[in-house]
Amino acid sequence: MIPFLSGRHVEAAVSPERAVEAVRAAFVAYARGEWTMPPKVYVPAYPAGDFRAMPALGAGHALLKWVTSFPGNPALGLPTVTGLVLVSDAATGALKAVLDAASVTALRTGAAAVLAAEAHGRPGARAAGVIGAGVNGRAVARTFLARGHEVALWDVDSERARTAADELGARVAASSEEALAADLVATVTPGHEVLFRASSLRPGQHVSLMGADGPGKSEIAVEELARVRVFCDDWEQASHNGDLAAGVAAGTLDRGAVTELGSVLAGPAEGRRSDEEITVFDSTGLAIQDLAVALAAIERVGELDGVPRFAL
Repeated sequence: MIPFLSGRHVEAAVSPERAVEAVRAAFVAYARGEWTMPPKVYVPAYPAGDFRAMPALGAGHALLKWVTSFPGNPALGLPTVTGLVLVSDAATGALKAVLDAASVTALRTGAAAVLAAEAHGRPGARAAGVIGAGVNGRAVARTFLARGHEVALWDVDSERARTAADELGARVAASSEEALAADLVATVTPGHEVLFRASSLRPGQHVSLMGADGPGKSEIAVEELARVRVFCDDWEQASHNGDLAAGVAAGTLDRGAVTELGSVLAGPAEGRRSDEEITVFDSTGLAIQDLAVALAAIERVGELDGVPRFAL
């Protein structure tokens, strides 16, 4: 019988700190060539949104995530992200579990944003600003808080920001400018508005750009990318579908100017080089991260109450 882990089951099984641990290990395994990840496939349904098929292989398992991103859905009373994660045994092909994709996505988004901030941020930086109080923005704020950071949360919907801050134990930023000026910043927006314009980042800041994960999206100006130290989750994916894509198209960024997070975590690549350096992490969301969180959830399936099971 195959277990189905709903959103509440995934959240009960995997804490933010466990997600950070699992995603860190996945980045390292991918950097060392131990895990593999074929390219993400986008199925556009613009301007409404898109569908994505994301495969990965690692730790004796194969994963396929079929997930949507429809930013206008909340106005219709629907979630922005929906979908399923399928995990199979890589030795036999047997399906082992099905998981809610939105909860897996939120956990790995929070983990990646904070991992990058802690890897590339200035030593001792504790104050974090989070832009966006949707499902994934809340996950990022929750993960920062779980790791001992102070969080100022801002959203275009002030009521949503207040509700999220009360729920999480964070503080509502007085303005977007205040949140964007924090030592550590994570932007979790639909990616339709540039938040960081030329010369807007100050020395020593770190920004995790989590929202621009598809064609045409951007949270930072190309001119600003050109003057900072740039990191990403995966060069091939980010250079085609992330904030980096605009820089590559403009000829201001190339492969030699960008360092992958996994290479820093695994050891061979250099991270932040000085307290004054400005660092930016471009995240497009990787299937290896989903696999890491899914496996962490499956490990605890026997401890969860009310998990439904089905036969093929």
